[in-house]
Amino acid sequence: MSSIYESEKLLAEYLLFHYAAAEEILPPDRAWPAGMRAALEFPCRTVAHFGKAQVARGLDLGCAVGRSSFEMARTCDKVLGMDFSHAFIRAAEALRGGEALEYHRLEEGAQRTALIARRPGGVAGGRLQFWQGDAMHLAADLGAFERVHAANLLCRLSEPLRLLERLPSLVQPGGELVLATPCTWLEEFTPPAHWPATSTLAWLKAALAPWFSLQQEAEEPFLIRETARKFQWSTAMVTVWQRCKD
Repeated sequence: MSSIYESEKLLAEYLLFHYAAAEEILPPDRAWPAGMRAALEFPCRTVAHFGKAQVARGLDLGCAVGRSSFEMARTCDKVLGMDFSHAFIRAAEALRGGEALEYHRLEEGAQRTALIARRPGGVAGGRLQFWQGDAMHLAADLGAFERVHAANLLCRLSEPLRLLERLPSLVQPGGELVLATPCTWLEEFTPPAHWPATSTLAWLKAALAPWFSLQQEAEEPFLIRETARKFQWSTAMVTVWQRCKD
């Protein structure tokens, strides 16, 4: 995976994306389009596609700086968040431990605004672990989880099929799987030989159908602020699956 995810620039953008209040991303001194406001809180909205019942174990693959892992911990007794980026995992672990992390929102040029990221309220840090790791080469002894979440990860893997092939052993029978992807297949992350030959949705159905039942399809927009006047507005395809019982 690209080393850009170790940079201070990307770390600050993702802390803003995951933990900033709405008014810190879209300051109230401007009239922002409603669609931009609707695209906030993406790490919370993807997790909301899981059921509401309390379960024992959850796994968040490609957790970045950890907000979706914290949200999963509201209904999972234990959550493991994993990401390939050492910088992202260090930040997530610091937040888990109760630290307040200062980062800087880029305005333009050399102008920056200092902000603070904190662990979300109502979530005990002891429910979580954060590990640096490769989603294509997961340890054989991870075990199975009642809930597995992977948001905006598949199209950042060099061989995404490796993860899809591992998912049946990661999700316990009857368990839930939530996948979100903007389907932005790029050569810098994934060689074209490993892109889906069909639509991403058809590819997922073909790969997962023997072990999973597709429960829901949805669209979730997301907004990443780069500067005061430049934003990435994207929409992710969300699929919700249930592991078939043996």
